[in-house]
Order: sequence, then C-alpha cells, then structure tokens
Amino acid sequence: MSDRLPFEPSGKGKKKKLEKQSDRPAPPASKTNLQIPPEVNSRIVRRMALFCGIPTLCGFATFVVSYVIVINKWFELPNTAVVLVSMAFLGTGVLGLTYGALSASWEEDRVGSWFGWQEFQQNFGNLREAWKAQRQGTGSS
Repeated sequence: MSDRLPFEPSGKGKKKKLEKQSDRPAPPASKTNLQIPPEVNSRIVRRMALFCGIPTLCGFATFVVSYVIVINKWFELPNTAVVLVSMAFLGTGVLGLTYGALSASWEEDRVGSWFGWQEFQQNFGNLREAWKAQRQGTGSS
C-alpha cells in the first residue's frame, strides 16, 4: 500500500512480530515510526478544540441563559427543555471530538480544507480498513 502514512503501522504479520518482540525491551519512543508528527498533532488538537469547544460552551451557556430567562420572568421554561437542549449541545461536543480528530489532514505537508470533509472521508475510510484488517487477522487465528 503506497499511500500509507509515515506513522501508520503496516498490519502485515503484526501479531507475530509482537509475540517475538515481547522478550525484548521496547525501543525508545523517539525511534519508533508510530509517532504522530508534531504538526499533525497540533492540527488535530486545534480542530478538536474548535469542533468540541464551541458546542460544549453552548451546552453550559444553556443553563446560564435559561437562568436569566426564568429569573427575569420573560417566559416560562420547562426544566426538561433546558436539559434536552444542553444535552444536545454536549452530545454534539462529544461528536465534535471525533470529527475534529478525523477531519484533520494526517499528512505533515498538507494542511487540508477548513471544514475537513474530504479529509474526514479519507481518514474514516482508512480507519474502517484498519478495523476490517484487524477483524480478519483475529478471526483467522
């Protein structure tokens, strides 16, 4: 597979290699090819902060806004509506964590698009292929 990322494991004979290497001490982290490059890592963290942070802040702001509305008696707010709205925002924040990680470009030299939909499709496809390969590898032993 020629389009592998530099830190992506090959998956071929992975189980046998792990069994053989279990007697030896692990190599230092700086010498393994499984590290995420710092540029990619910071890109992922920024996207996760954006796509998770905004909905999470809105989820907490729901309580503050509803408190102000109820205290000033602008209109009646059912407690369940406040809870459901805040849960929807907080749930969106959890999904934003996943989307933030998968929508970032995993290539060091390519930043990717602002919203990252193409990167998400590519990275999610890579993730699904890895899951399938892992299932086939564990199912045959």
